[in-house]
This record gives sequence, C-alpha cells and structure tokens, in this order.
Amino acid sequence: MKRRILLIALGLSVITVSFAQAPPAKQVSDVEKTQAIRIAQFEKTLSDWANLGRFREENSKMAIPAPGEKRVVFMGNSITEGWKYIDTAFFRRKQYVNRGISGQTTPQMLIRFRQDVINLKPSAVVILSGINDIAGNTGPSTLEMIEDNLSSMTEIAAANNIKVIMCSVLPAYDFPWRKGMEPADKVASLNKWIKDYAERKGFIYVDYYSPMADDRKGLKSAYTFDGVHPNLDGYKIMEPIIEKAIKDALK
Repeated sequence: MKRRILLIALGLSVITVSFAQAPPAKQVSDVEKTQAIRIAQFEKTLSDWANLGRFREENSKMAIPAPGEKRVVFMGNSITEGWKYIDTAFFRRKQYVNRGISGQTTPQMLIRFRQDVINLKPSAVVILSGINDIAGNTGPSTLEMIEDNLSSMTEIAAANNIKVIMCSVLPAYDFPWRKGMEPADKVASLNKWIKDYAERKGFIYVDYYSPMADDRKGLKSAYTFDGVHPNLDGYKIMEPIIEKAIKDALK
C-alpha cells in the first residue's frame, strides 16, 4: 500500500514538472497574421485566378429564360456585387442577375464572361468594370489593355445576340487600399473611350460619372463611404439611370 501511494506521488510529481516545463504558447504577431492571410489569398488565386467557381453552382441551377422573359446580367466588380447587399430590393424584384465579384479586373471578367453571362442566355448585359485595373489589382495595366478586354467582352455578347450596355467607371480621386495612384484622370480618359466605342458600335452607354463626380473628379462624399464604393444614396442615383438604359435596350 505504501509502495502504491509512493508511485502515485511520483506520478503526480512528473505531471507537475511536465506542465511547469511546457513552453509557453507562441504569440502570433500582426505581421505574421497578415502574411498568413496573403498566402491563403495567393493560393486561392493560383487555384482559380478568375474565380470561375464562384457562381458555378448558381449558374447550374438557373433555368433557360422562359418565353417572353427578359433576363439581364450585371457583370462587374465590388461595385456591382455590393449593389445586391446595399439595396437588396433592386435585384430581388427584377429579372436581374448579379455576377459581380469584389476586386476583379477586366481580364478576370473576360475569362468568366462565357459561363457567367453568355451561358445564362440573357437579353442584355450591363458591364461596369475597369477601376480595379487602374488600381493594379492584378498587376500593372494600361488603358489600352482595359479597352481590349472590354472590346472582347462586348464582341462576344453581340455575337450571341445579347444587347450590350456599357457603363462609365465611377469617379475616384484615390484608392483607400492603394494610396497615391492618382486615378482621377485615368478614369476620365477611360470613360471617354467607353462612350466613343459604345456609340461607334451601336451599344448603349450609361453615364454614372457626370452626376456623381465632385470638383476633384472624385466620387461625391454624399454617395460613398470610402471614396470608391457607393453607399445607398449612391446606388439610388445609379438605379434610374441604368433602368432607363435597360428599358431602351429591351425595346
């Protein structure tokens, strides 16, 4: 019995010593956390650069439009994606399909254009893109590169008898995620090209820029929460403009 008590005591002593000698949990710094997030994002980008998987399941469940149904697909980036969250009723009550993906540039949209637009058999497509290219989200990009990608998307749509609605890029004085790039003049130049190209090709041009720009060629503070993305008031400016364009396209 004494031997048994001694063994138990020795065992408890070993456990106590083990706990006392265990190394403290490593504190993860903010830098390490940021690096881990970036690595995860990079790995995701490598596996699906254009984010083809984002809407694959939703697209597979979407039936061909019924006779007389006028489906409209909105192709874009976070400005398009955020629209359905900030003003949910706008998309819910319409035959509008939102295919915006936050952060995307025109080459990414071009890659997924067939599966996220053409294969859904819409009557019209609304294209709003280019600001993330100017910000360099997927690498340096010239205006000519953006124009080439926009041209390709519109040509694919027109070849499939889809009415094309090209939207001006919203004004931006600076990018909160990439300061000092001075995008305002580039946005204005790109919008001039979009307008001229749409008129030349017989597409509909939508001007969000004029009613939303301030005297610095930035987005009016009343219409945004960060200088780039619209708030609810901003979307309320955009909605009647795009609805008129859609009505004209579907005549």
